[in-house]
Amino acid sequence: MNVLFLNGPNLNLLGQRQPEVYGKASLADIQEQVRDRAAKLGVSIDFRQTNHEGELIDWIQQSRGNVNVIVLNAAAYTHTSIALRDAIVAVGIPAIEIHLSNIHAREDFRHRSLIAPVCQGQICGFGPFSYILGLEAAVNVINIRV
Repeated sequence: MNVLFLNGPNLNLLGQRQPEVYGKASLADIQEQVRDRAAKLGVSIDFRQTNHEGELIDWIQQSRGNVNVIVLNAAAYTHTSIALRDAIVAVGIPAIEIHLSNIHAREDFRHRSLIAPVCQGQICGFGPFSYILGLEAAVNVINIRV
């Protein structure tokens, strides 16, 4: 089983950027936790981050035939990107939306996700553990489909 973790803009600044909201763990710290859990589950992961919307779309399109599930923290693009939503639909790969913070308890503009309706589900508000829950959900999604 192959799971693609995609991370959007500003997540490269985790651990430095608003630690009161996003926590003190860096993206590398989170990646290490996910890799450790994935190894125990026998799952291969590919973990990527970009600040560019088009690169996220390219990675989603390239994932067709190569991954079983996409776990996506689209960050600010969650609330603005119809193109990202369309890419998820186009590839037909189950996607799981994740966020470190509870987007529904934050500013009003963060309450609406354009990608949630085309994802299997949304996990938010659990800090770095949102990524582990995303991995567990990915395994569950595949086991249900088999």
